Amino acid sequence: MEFKKYQHIERFGNTEVNNIEIGECLIFPKIDGTNSSVWLDNNGNLKAGSRNRELTLENDNAGFFANILENNNIKQYLDKYPNHRLYGEWLVKHSLKTYKDEAWRKFYIFDVCLDRDYENDSIEYIPYDIYKPLLEEFNLDYIPPIAKIKNGSYDNFIRCLEQNVFLIKDGLGIGEGIVIKNYNFYNQFSRQTWAKIVTSEFKEIHSKTMGCPEINNEYIVEEKIVNNFCTISFIEKEFEKLVNEKSEWNNRNIPELLGRVWYEFIKEESWNFVKEYKNPTINFKLLNNLVTKKIKEVKKDIF
Repeated sequence: MEFKKYQHIERFGNTEVNNIEIGECLIFPKIDGTNSSVWLDNNGNLKAGSRNRELTLENDNAGFFANILENNNIKQYLDKYPNHRLYGEWLVKHSLKTYKDEAWRKFYIFDVCLDRDYENDSIEYIPYDIYKPLLEEFNLDYIPPIAKIKNGSYDNFIRCLEQNVFLIKDGLGIGEGIVIKNYNFYNQFSRQTWAKIVTSEFKEIHSKTMGCPEINNEYIVEEKIVNNFCTISFIEKEFEKLVNEKSEWNNRNIPELLGRVWYEFIKEESWNFVKEYKNPTINFKLLNNLVTKKIKEVKKDIF
């Protein structure tokens, strides 16, 4: 395996992460160190990288590579999982200097990826609940989530931001920001992308921590409509009709599939759900987003 640059984290609200909040999200502290990675090459040698390049002992990113070479736990982990790649933050002083004294010069893992060696050189992000016990087996440092949120809102995320005191000295404010991860989210370009909110964007900050609550916001009417009327068989029927018309499936037809299912859903089911829910007030933009999400869940083999 060779060096692979970590993805760019998009600001929440950008089109690249539009609708990332729909579904289950884990909210992680964002810490102010230097982006780093560790992996094994094809000969089993331990390698390390900064954000943009592979490191050497002569140019090792604030002592990171030298530290990793002495970390037997990292090597033992990768010997057991040689196709894993560890991404994290090497905590050295940048703009935020309020971290606890014992927190500095440690590698805090925030993503574990599986190298598939695809032709397009892509990697697969392993969900937190799966990689957490693997890291703990080898006593590796990692960044835990602040909260798990279903169908989050901007206000939910800001509350998480205000609770981020991970590694911060008591009474000295909060951390750099938060990262929002939805492991089932792929953007309009079929990329798995995370979102971030940075503390410096806000005037009011707080330092009180409240653990890791679970927050479940139900979009009552719109979710019920999609769950009850946009069925698997309805989606499959429209998919098969499109395939028959085109003679074969091509992923270039995905936009047409999304548009067709939405059109037929509104055309065929509007009266039914209006009658079922007694003339409800419906957010059709949200309803469309939830229908698209349902299509991607049902036809995940083509997304």
